[in-house]
Amino acid sequence: MLCPKKKVSRTVATDQTPNPSSPPPTRRHRTPQLLQEPPVDGEALSRRSTSRTQAMESPGGGAEARARSRQYDYGANSNLVVNTGSRPRDAHHEPTGEPQTLSGRIRARSFGDRAVRTRPPGLEEKRGRSRGKKARDAASADLPHRDAKRMRRGSVRPEDSVLSLAHDALYMPRTRETRTAYEALLSVIQRQLGGQPLDVLADAADEVLAALKDDRVWNPDKKKVIQKLINPVSDQMFGQLVSIGKLITDFHDAAGDSAGVPSADGTDMPLDDDIGITVEFEDDEDEESNIYQVQDELDDENEDDLVELNVPGTMQTDGELYDDDMQSCNKGLTLDVQDIDAYWLQRKISQAYENIDPQHSQKLAEEILKVIAEGDDRDVENRLVTLLDHENFDLIKLLLHNRLKIVWCTFLARAEDQEQRKKIAEEMMSDPRLAPILEQLHSTRASAKERQKNLERSIRDEAKRLLNNDSAGTDGARDSKAVDRYIESGWLKGQRQLLDLDNLSFHQGSLLMSNKKCELPPGSFRTPQRGYEEVHVPALRPLPYESAERIVKISDMPEWARPAFAGMTQLNRVQSKVYDTALYKPDNILLCAPTGAGKTNVAVLTILQQIGLHMKDGEFDNTKYKIVYVAPMKALVAEVVGNLSARLKEYNVTVSELSGDQNLTKQQIDETQIIVTTTEKWDIVTRKSSDRIYTQMVKLLIIDEIHLLHDNRGPVLESIVSRTVRQIETTKEHIRLVGLSATLPNYEDIAVFLRVRSDGLFHFDNSYRPCPLAQQYIGITAKKPLQRFQLMNEICYEKVMAAAGKHQVLIFVHSRKETAQTARAIRDTALANDVLPRFLKDDSASQEILCAHAELVKSSDLKDLLPYGFAIHHAGLARVDRELVEKLFVDKHIQVLISTATLAWGVNLPAHTVIIKGTQIYNSEKGAWTELSPLDVMQMLGRAGRPQYDTHGEGIILTSHSELQYYLSLMNQQLPIESQFISKLADQLNAEIVLGTIQNAQEACSWLGIHLPLHPEHRMLRNPTLYGLP
Repeated sequence: MLCPKKKVSRTVATDQTPNPSSPPPTRRHRTPQLLQEPPVDGEALSRRSTSRTQAMESPGGGAEARARSRQYDYGANSNLVVNTGSRPRDAHHEPTGEPQTLSGRIRARSFGDRAVRTRPPGLEEKRGRSRGKKARDAASADLPHRDAKRMRRGSVRPEDSVLSLAHDALYMPRTRETRTAYEALLSVIQRQLGGQPLDVLADAADEVLAALKDDRVWNPDKKKVIQKLINPVSDQMFGQLVSIGKLITDFHDAAGDSAGVPSADGTDMPLDDDIGITVEFEDDEDEESNIYQVQDELDDENEDDLVELNVPGTMQTDGELYDDDMQSCNKGLTLDVQDIDAYWLQRKISQAYENIDPQHSQKLAEEILKVIAEGDDRDVENRLVTLLDHENFDLIKLLLHNRLKIVWCTFLARAEDQEQRKKIAEEMMSDPRLAPILEQLHSTRASAKERQKNLERSIRDEAKRLLNNDSAGTDGARDSKAVDRYIESGWLKGQRQLLDLDNLSFHQGSLLMSNKKCELPPGSFRTPQRGYEEVHVPALRPLPYESAERIVKISDMPEWARPAFAGMTQLNRVQSKVYDTALYKPDNILLCAPTGAGKTNVAVLTILQQIGLHMKDGEFDNTKYKIVYVAPMKALVAEVVGNLSARLKEYNVTVSELSGDQNLTKQQIDETQIIVTTTEKWDIVTRKSSDRIYTQMVKLLIIDEIHLLHDNRGPVLESIVSRTVRQIETTKEHIRLVGLSATLPNYEDIAVFLRVRSDGLFHFDNSYRPCPLAQQYIGITAKKPLQRFQLMNEICYEKVMAAAGKHQVLIFVHSRKETAQTARAIRDTALANDVLPRFLKDDSASQEILCAHAELVKSSDLKDLLPYGFAIHHAGLARVDRELVEKLFVDKHIQVLISTATLAWGVNLPAHTVIIKGTQIYNSEKGAWTELSPLDVMQMLGRAGRPQYDTHGEGIILTSHSELQYYLSLMNQQLPIESQFISKLADQLNAEIVLGTIQNAQEACSWLGIHLPLHPEHRMLRNPTLYGLP
C-alpha cells in the first residue's frame, strides 16, 4: 500500500569548515515505510544529467556550482529516502474480482460509529453564559419559588405508590439484574426502617449505595456510616448489603463527591439540604435572540428532557401544536358525529353571520346541505364559496372535510319515524364509506366524555369570539339582542347544559384547605430551627363562671333519670348548659364542643327524653320507638354499645350493634330499641324500600362526629340527613336530629343543614376543655426524605426527654413495626447519652413489677422493652399483652408508650404528653401514602391531659412544613367545613330513583331544589370563589 508523502527538508552543502567545537550532527531515525518506487524514465535521467553538466560548465560555477550539483547525489540524499520494503505482497488479500461475503467482518452496530456532528458557531459561548446564569440563579434564588419555566428530570406524583419507582432517587437500575438487586436492597432497608414511604426508602438506598461504592473507605468504616443511616446492623446484614452492592454495577453518583454521605467519624460530609434530584432550568439570558434558532442537538445533560420553546407556531416534542392557526387548520378533522343533530348546520351559519335572520339562516342551511350532498369536491367547493363568500373560509373547509358526516347524520336526525331511520341506516351500512360513520354514531364508548370536551371547546370558541368582538368595538347590545332572538326563535330551546361535577367537586377530600390565614391565640410564637419550624400555642385558660350559670347536680334531675348517671354527682359546664333543651324539649340540637367535654352524656339526655315520652305510671313502653346512634367507626360502635347497655339497663332498653361485622335479623331489629351503627351501614338500610317499616319507627337520630361532612364520607352523612328530612315532610311525623361535633368555625352552616333553631345551637371553644391543651407543631423543612426521617426521630427523642421523669408520654405512629423501632431508637439513644435512668422510677417495686411481667408477655419486643419503662401497643399483639400494657400504663409503671391508632379509638388511656410522629399513613385502597384524617388527629390529641391529675395536657404534632397550616387551622377552630356532596351527587340521585322517591325529571328538580341539603347551597353563598362561582 502507498503511504502518504512526507515533506523532506533539504540541506545545502557549502565549503565552509565546520566548527570543531560543535557537536557532531545527530542522525534522525525514521521508521522505514513501504513505498512503491515509480517506474524509471530514461528521458528524465538524460535531462537531469545534461542539466547537471551544464551547471558545472557554466561561467558562474566554482564551489557554488559544485555544491548545487552534489545535492542530487545519492550519498547526500541517502539519509532522507525511505527505502522500499522487500516483503512480497500478500496474495491472499489481493482482490480477485469475485463476489465475497461480509459475514463476520462487519457489525451492524459499527454503522455510523464514526459520525461526528458539528455544532453551530458560537453555541458553546452561549451555553457558557447560560450555565453561568444558572449558577447565579441557584445561588441567589429560592428554589421552591421558581417560576413556571422550571423543569425536573422526571415527574413525581403527589402520592407515591409502592408499585411505582417514580421518586427522587439518584440511582435508578438500568438492567434486569441490577433491578433485582436494588429491590433486595430496598427490602433490607425496609426491615431496618419499618413501614416508611417509598421516597424515604429510596433515599436511604442511595446513601447506602454511595457508602458501599466509596473505595476510599474500608469495610469497618463503611459499616459505621451505614449504621448512622439505617440504625445498627449486624455483621450478617452488613455482609448482605456488601454482596448486594457488588451486584449493582450501574451505580453512578449524580451528585459527585458531595453525595451527602457522612464520613466514618461523623464530623464532616453531613446530609445536605441542597442535595437532591437535578433541577434543570430554561435559559432566560439571550432568550429573545435565540427563540428562532433551531435546536439541532440538546446539551448532554438535557438530552432526555423535554424542552419548551416559547415561540408562537413552533412544534413541541410531544407532537402537539400550540398555535391557534394550526389548531384552526385541523379543527375540521376532529368533528364528532355525536355533535351533529338536525340543526347543527343552522347553528354554524348563525355563528358565521351574526345578523342573519332565522328564516334566511334556515333557507341557507338547506341549500348548503343540498350542495354538499351532491357533486365532487371541486364543484362543491366552488358552490360553497359562492354561497358563503371567502370570508367564511373556515366554515367552508369544515364542511368540505366532513361532507359525509354532516349529510348523513343530519338525515338520521331529521328522520320522521323509526322506519325511515332504519332505511337510512341500512343504506349507510351498504356503503363502505358510510359504515364507519354509522358505527361511530352508535358507539357509546367515551361518548359522554367526548361530548363534554366538544361542549367545552365550543364554549371557549364562543367566548373568544365575543371577546374579539368587544375588543374590536362591537356593541354589546347587539350580542344580547342576538341571544334574545335565538331564544325567541327556538335555537336554544331543548339544548342540554352539562355540568362537569368532577371539576366542581373537591378532590382534596378531607384535606381541603380553604383557610388562607390562620390567626393563633395570644401568647403563640414561632421558632425557626435548622431543618424545621416550631409553633407553640399555649393552653387556653377556662372562662370564669357567669352570674346566671349553674351546675346541674344529679340529685336535681328527675328520679327516673338518675340511674343513667350512676356514680356521678354533677354535670360539667357544657352538659349543664344543654341540660334543659336536651331533656325537656324535642327540638333539634347541634352541640359543638372540644374532645373530652362529655358529648356522650348529652346524647344520653336526649335518649332519656325519648324514653320519658313513652313512660306511663312508672312503666316504659319500648315498642313504639326506635333510636339510631350513628358513629363514624366500628371501634366507636362497640364502645357506645357497651356504654349505653350498662347505663340504660334499668329501663329495659336493648342496645344492638349494626355494622359490617354485626348484622341484625328482622326479629332482632323488632326487639331492639337503640341501634348503634356506622354511617355507611345506615345509608344502606335507608336505601332499601323493604326496611321502611323500621325506618318509620325512628324517633331520634343521633349523629356523632358530624364534622365528618368535610371528609370523603361526608356525602353519605348528607344523604342520611336529606333522606330523613324528606321522610319528615312526607309522613308529617317529627324525627329529632341531634348532631355532636368538634368545635367548628362555621357551626351556623351546620345548624341550617340540620334544621336546628337558635335555641338548640350550642357552641363551646377550647376554653371549655376539661383539661386545657397546650399545642406544639413541628413542620419539617428538610428536603431529602431520609433527612426528614432522621430529623423527625431526633425531634421525637428531644420531646420525650423533655417530659422524661415528669410525666407519662404517649407516642402515636402509623405502622406496627414502627412501634418497636421507635421505642428501641429512643431507648438506645438515651442509653448512649447516659440518661436512661430518668425513665425508671426511684422505687425498686416498680422495676421489679416491670421485670416480672416482662417474663410473662408473649411478644419478644415487649420482653425487650418493658424492663426499661417502655412499651408498645397495637392490634397485632395478643389480647393478654394489650390488657397488661394498658394496666401497667394506668398504674404509671410504664413511662413511654408507643402505639398505633388503636389507643385513640375505643381504649381511653390519657397521658400528659401526646406526640403524633408523622402524619402520613399508608392507604391500601389507593396504594399510596396519604395524610391522616382530621378525625384521627383530633381523637389522638384528645388523649392529652388527665383531668383527675393534670392542670393541662400537651399535644405535639410532627409533620411536613407544607401541612403545618392545615393542622394549625384544624386544631384552632379555623378550618371551615366544606360540603363534599357534589362529588357523589350522581350516586345519590340514582339511589333516590331506585328507592322510588324520584320518578321523573320534575321530581328530580324538586329534590335538587328543595331536598338537597342546604349546607352546600349555604356554603356556596358564603364562599362562592371556592366553589368556582363568579
